[in-house]
Amino acid sequence: METHPNPYSKVFQTDLPPMSNNLTKRQIVQSIYEGADYNHKHVTEIVQKTLDHICKGLTSGQNVELRNFGVFEVQVRKSRVGRNPNQPEKDVVIPRRAVVKFKAGKEMKAGLEKLDLDNI
Repeated sequence: METHPNPYSKVFQTDLPPMSNNLTKRQIVQSIYEGADYNHKHVTEIVQKTLDHICKGLTSGQNVELRNFGVFEVQVRKSRVGRNPNQPEKDVVIPRRAVVKFKAGKEMKAGLEKLDLDNI
């Protein structure tokens, strides 16, 4: 099997027509598939298993650290009182809950600094 230098470098450059301004799992799979000697089904399974493992780690309370990419951290938000804008006289208790925060890695931060903010 022939190896490729880095099939992930093409992930953000896809020839698929953009359906929105978002990068989709389908686009990621297609980009990896085009740069590797694997069949499309195999690439789809690998991407899905990767996402499943990230999700499993986060839902079990673990932080997920991906070198050169970033860290997904599980944080607990405190319970607080909120207000419904349609019924401002009523207070609503928003319960304590777990949320996922993302902290970008060094390489991603460097790429974001080069981003043209007027074209977003």
